[in-house]
Amino acid sequence: MDDTWQIRRSATDLDRLGETESVFALANGWVGWRGTLDEGQPYGMPGSYLNGLHERREQSYPEDGYAFPQESDTVVSAPNAALIRLWVAGEPLDLRTGTVRTHERTLDLRAGVVERHTEWISPAGHGVRIRSTRLVSLPRHAVAAVRYQVEALDDRPVEIRVCSDVLANERVPERGDDPRAASIVHDPLDAELRRPDGHRGVLVHRTDRSAQRVAVAVTHETDVPAGFTEGDDHTPDRLRMTVEGRLVPGDRLRLTKYAAYGCAPVDAGTPAELADLVTAEADAARRHGFEALLADQRAVLDERWRTADVEIDGDAELQQAVRFSVFHLLQAGRPDGDRTIAAKGLTGNGYDGHVLWDTESYVLPVLTYLLPGVARGALRWRHAHLPEARERAAELRLTGATFPWRTIGGRECSGYWPAGTAALHVNADVADAVLRYVAVTGDQGFLADTGLELLVETARLWAGYGHWSDDGAFHVTGITGPDEYAALVDDNVFTNLMVRRNLRGAADAAEGHPARAAALGVDPAEIAGWRAAADAVHLPYDRKRGVHQQAAGFTDQPEWDFAAMTDDDYPLLLHYPYLELYRRQVVKQADLVLAMQRCPGEFTAEVKARNFAYYQARTVRDSSLSAGSQAVLAAELGHLDLAYDLFAEAALHDLADLGDKTSDGLHLAALAGAWTAVVEGFGGLRDDTGVLAFDPRLPAPIDRLAFHLRWHGQRLRVTLTRDEARYELPDADPTTTVELRHAGEPVTVTGRAAVTRPMPPVPDPGPEPPSPHGRRPARRA
Repeated sequence: MDDTWQIRRSATDLDRLGETESVFALANGWVGWRGTLDEGQPYGMPGSYLNGLHERREQSYPEDGYAFPQESDTVVSAPNAALIRLWVAGEPLDLRTGTVRTHERTLDLRAGVVERHTEWISPAGHGVRIRSTRLVSLPRHAVAAVRYQVEALDDRPVEIRVCSDVLANERVPERGDDPRAASIVHDPLDAELRRPDGHRGVLVHRTDRSAQRVAVAVTHETDVPAGFTEGDDHTPDRLRMTVEGRLVPGDRLRLTKYAAYGCAPVDAGTPAELADLVTAEADAARRHGFEALLADQRAVLDERWRTADVEIDGDAELQQAVRFSVFHLLQAGRPDGDRTIAAKGLTGNGYDGHVLWDTESYVLPVLTYLLPGVARGALRWRHAHLPEARERAAELRLTGATFPWRTIGGRECSGYWPAGTAALHVNADVADAVLRYVAVTGDQGFLADTGLELLVETARLWAGYGHWSDDGAFHVTGITGPDEYAALVDDNVFTNLMVRRNLRGAADAAEGHPARAAALGVDPAEIAGWRAAADAVHLPYDRKRGVHQQAAGFTDQPEWDFAAMTDDDYPLLLHYPYLELYRRQVVKQADLVLAMQRCPGEFTAEVKARNFAYYQARTVRDSSLSAGSQAVLAAELGHLDLAYDLFAEAALHDLADLGDKTSDGLHLAALAGAWTAVVEGFGGLRDDTGVLAFDPRLPAPIDRLAFHLRWHGQRLRVTLTRDEARYELPDADPTTTVELRHAGEPVTVTGRAAVTRPMPPVPDPGPEPPSPHGRRPARRA
């Protein structure tokens, strides 16, 4: 097996359990199981998640204010059906005791399973071999399953007891050392119904304040030697099925558990109805069989990998890391529009399980090209929550719709105004995701039915929020851009450019769908106003330094003393007051650089180079969002060594736990940044004009790069070598054509034959721009 398709952990790594649990998480957009040990102990942070399952809690303010959110939503764990506990001669299997002869777990990225092999000798000297396989089914959205097998290691019999549990209200440890950690709601689930029945059973619980009901049903298959007995017991928060007996050498005990989850509003039906639904799903999975579930899982992933795989020749570690990144993106989303993708997906409780701007700005740009149906579903979820966004806009005395900075159920959950409510760019980010989806897919039906209303309501926000100065410029003031170390600024370039794109996109869409626009109350005068504001958007520029100001006045602020910093001072937000951060030229994450990535046509090559050098020297990358975007601009400008090192930082952020935060869940935006660094950076993909364009270049360590993407229903394959770029449509009939640009040259690709072009020359960028002292990404060479 190619090791770049597998992630292995060969040691017990008891001090890194939380990190491993996140890395080994399995999900399908509906259900998520963290990669905890089968026995449940020891653990870093247990978690069994349903997308959208949360509890509501009161916000607390030292001094309250008008329109401060009074409640916040926090993700809570569903009843955990992954647990299978083992006692060996009366002693519980616990890797912290006894002797661990072998312990290896493998995340198989092609098969979509986690496999485990352990050989353990108890403190009393009894040895067992455990093998297990678990999956969260991609084709059966309610279903997860685990197969657990035990054999005796010794030449003597041993008493074995296996308990298969479903446990609600697991204890989740609190982390008070970091404001980004989740707020824990203890015992969030109230028991409503339980039906234990030997091999089968179901638990139904509900939350109190968020009024959600969750049910989990399990059914088992057992393959045990003669003489074993089976039993069950239960409490309101636990179902347990037990198998016990004497295991003799050469015999094997095997237990297979099928679990099915469901979640619904309390007023959507009765507990019994939801119990019947999940019981039917679990029973159907058992009839289908574990081997069939494995085959179905592989079939779905085989089809997804046909488009999603990225091939890198020359660096096996980063080949593995990119596949790991893409795998977790492929299992994060769902196409139904009922839920979207949180910042951590279903891999952990970091950021309280909230949906942030990460989804539209980092994750959806990747999924639009790989799984466009999932991107469409995420945008439909935003559309479904337009009523709450309109209410929030009215509460803030704004026009149109104001989407929340942090949310689970559609309402604003961020109580921190400077980096929450003031970060209005989230509204333009949603609009940008709509425009990209339509450009990539050509889905005019979606634009007319869903996208147009999102574009109109966000355009109305900007038309009402911005203001005209005496010199005829359109300004957006008092907001926070992507850089959270600069709050409540005027004319943030990223925000203003995204506002321009939002306004023009809304105008174009309204003119393209006049009847639908008229039904939304759009008239020619409103469209003309949007176009006028877009044309007049102000972009602050420092003529003395020859660079854009990240926001008005930024380049006039005091510099940060980077030379005085040590590694222990980062991230700065944990060691310095925001008052100090806000007033100096220190950048948390790509902001002006992100603007150049999203809107490349708004800058000349010379200005890009000066901007990049200026902000590279001031960006500390205290956010996992940053490295991928910086890699794209570094590659475009020809700083290929720096681009490669930034790409590596994005790709390895969670696999190497570079930010010491992976235990709270994976950083999906950083994972997306790895794909972006490869495809936009080294592949040179640009999509801001609605035309598919490539300007590729390869860094020295990569001998060959190949990737695929979807464009108007076709699968395009791009292969890059030192000498040439190859474009082909492997699935298309001979008459199919795709128009694209290679290094500015129009190219027509047909289904008849591949098209090759010479690799364009890499511009001479001059010396690499300096990074802040001690903050250059680690060198790969």
